[in-house]
Amino acid sequence: MKILITGGAGFVGSALALSLKKNYPSYEIFALDNLKRRGSELNINRLKSAGIEFVHGDIRSKEDFDVIPAVDAVIEASAEPSVLAGLNGSPDYLINTNLVGTINCLNFALKHKANFIFLSTSRIYPIKPLEKLTYQEKDTRFALTEEQPLPGASDKGIAEHFPLDGARSLYGATKLASELMIHEYNEFYGLKTVINRCGVLTGPWQMGKADQGVMVLWVARHFYEQQLAYIGFNGTGKQTRDMLHVADLYRLVDWQLHNIDKVNGEVLNVGGGVEVSTSLVELTKVCQEVTGKTIPIKAVTEGRTADIPLYITDNSKVTELTGWKPEISIRQIVEEVHEWLQENAEQLSYVLK
Repeated sequence: MKILITGGAGFVGSALALSLKKNYPSYEIFALDNLKRRGSELNINRLKSAGIEFVHGDIRSKEDFDVIPAVDAVIEASAEPSVLAGLNGSPDYLINTNLVGTINCLNFALKHKANFIFLSTSRIYPIKPLEKLTYQEKDTRFALTEEQPLPGASDKGIAEHFPLDGARSLYGATKLASELMIHEYNEFYGLKTVINRCGVLTGPWQMGKADQGVMVLWVARHFYEQQLAYIGFNGTGKQTRDMLHVADLYRLVDWQLHNIDKVNGEVLNVGGGVEVSTSLVELTKVCQEVTGKTIPIKAVTEGRTADIPLYITDNSKVTELTGWKPEISIRQIVEEVHEWLQENAEQLSYVLK
């Protein structure tokens, strides 16, 4: 099998490429990336030493696909991933990457009749409906109640039929627009596709920032003994998210690559679920235990644009269709990230410190 992974030097793309090459040494894997995200350059040697062909290119440029041979599958893992992208300036890069870039990827896949796996985001769900969810404020987290005012929501989390009307962030809008185009290519061009709406993805080699990659940011700030803040929701740190280790995501993508007919045309919510979820205050406790360090954490009552108190993925559909469910716990994620930081402290300090 020949596979193109866009965003191939990014956190998710490189992790998928390396795992695929390890498990299927005979596969030819091409990793296309523009190296815009700081720290992605650290993955080039990792990819090359594994026998993966790195292609320095940009999905915004149709011509950059010309050097890539025909492939059997495209994994579209590229994105401007920040929820805050475009809010304080021009949205051009965001739109051209996350929408126009995806269309270029679709056209490349169509040209070679390649199957298409798209990594979307839970951020396609609009903010105001999410704010209407009923939840309990527990000692250390916010938790969804069983009875909810909207379809597609329960104490298990958010399912695929949650309402889509309303604003969601420019980032979420570009990913949803890409989803709509993928449906069209599937229906009218016969392209085999599957859309994975991922929750918070994490694991070693993620260059975490405040607006994307919070798990790694939290562990790194403890490791390097830098300050953090609980922002919004009265500064309690009770905002809650599910977390998905990239190795768990890989198991699903691997299955989809080899069973595309069973999920062709599907949209799947993919995340850690209730079982692999944490609030910031709970995450702080685990970080303290794993790193042995306690750092100052400010309480900032004022909220951040486009933030929500909680998001949990309901994995019922993807589990029913594929048998997949997440296996790696919050504590194991923190332990793995901490071990990675210990092994690469000097190399990573300019990005994460």
